[in-house]
Amino acid sequence: MNRQLLFLLTVTCGVAVGNVYFPQTISPLVAAGLHVSPDSAALVVTAVQFGYAAGIFLLVPLGDRLPPRPFIVALLGFTGLGLLAASIAPALPPLVGASALIGVTTVVAPIVGPLAAGLTADERRGAVSGTLLSGSIAGMLLSRTVAGTIGDWWGWRAPYLMAAASVLLVAVALARVLPTTRPPSRQRYPALLAGSLRLLTTEPELRRSCFYQATVFAGFSAVWIGVALLLTGPTYGLSARAVGMLALVNAATMLCTPLAGRQVDRRGADAVNLICMLGVVAAAGVLAFGTVGGTTGLVALVLGTLLLDVGMQSGMVANHVRIYALHPEARGRLNTAYMTCAYLGGSLGSWLGASAYGYVGWLGVCAVLALLAAAALAGHMVSTVATRWRPAVVAAARAKEGYPTDPVLDRP
Repeated sequence: MNRQLLFLLTVTCGVAVGNVYFPQTISPLVAAGLHVSPDSAALVVTAVQFGYAAGIFLLVPLGDRLPPRPFIVALLGFTGLGLLAASIAPALPPLVGASALIGVTTVVAPIVGPLAAGLTADERRGAVSGTLLSGSIAGMLLSRTVAGTIGDWWGWRAPYLMAAASVLLVAVALARVLPTTRPPSRQRYPALLAGSLRLLTTEPELRRSCFYQATVFAGFSAVWIGVALLLTGPTYGLSARAVGMLALVNAATMLCTPLAGRQVDRRGADAVNLICMLGVVAAAGVLAFGTVGGTTGLVALVLGTLLLDVGMQSGMVANHVRIYALHPEARGRLNTAYMTCAYLGGSLGSWLGASAYGYVGWLGVCAVLALLAAAALAGHMVSTVATRWRPAVVAAARAKEGYPTDPVLDRP
């Protein structure tokens, strides 16, 4: 791993991940352009996130089996075709179908992560993971900002054309400069799929990382689908460009994830997870003041979404470092299980956010975030207590069975 390669892979992650997030900003424009309700237009966001989860499960395991360069370039090519199809969709159903295809094929970032981990020394893995995640965050934020601005100028189809051009350009660059590496596994495709499920059932550290990210990311998705409806609704009466600008304000998150990676290397993943979860709980309380409207409400939305983004993304760094340490030869399958759970949570969160806003309003969205963050925090505390007490329980059981209780010999 060198700086040039890391930069290219970071840009690749940003371009690919941006395809999942920019539809959140232009959802109100899609509703107006296709003459459907905002709740119906939100299906575009749900479809791309659900497709992303399906693509992670079905395609990312092949990162352990296929040569990375042709595999990644092919996925980007299909993503570009899906984006072009979405840009000419005449009605909502074809757009939803194209969005699902985009989600399935734009799964390059979960493939790049294990690839980069394999090229990086153990003591730098947290920092590299944080850098790659900062690229993904840049894609999340800048794609929403640019899509909102372009959508206001030229309509909702223009962001899809812009995204298609970006994806195809990155595919050409990777085809020329991505190094050739040997895949770590020779297992057949069914075995790779089964391996992801088997790891999920046998690795408790993987399961709790999946639970943390699924719950927090569900809350994140609920907020961002709801905030687009709030800002473009009667409380604020702003345009889709304002939603994009709000996302741009959160660009500070890109500076936090490399720092979070270094803190994981220094203090461990659990400590970083705890701080991130507490931050997400606090974000729910701050965001609730968004119902006030005016300057006060906008400040609350800026601070709350910034706190939420930092907590969610920094927690993802900690989770990635934890799972990549489990089985170096199966990082693609570990990431498959992890990211599938995360984006299933995200697609559910998008639906919950749109539904809560439709029935209760913005406070309902904040309540959804608070409940999901509280569930993640409760799971973390239970896991911490269980980990702390497990050696004593094992020692007591061994003593009861007549095994030696010497602290050097009596290890769980």
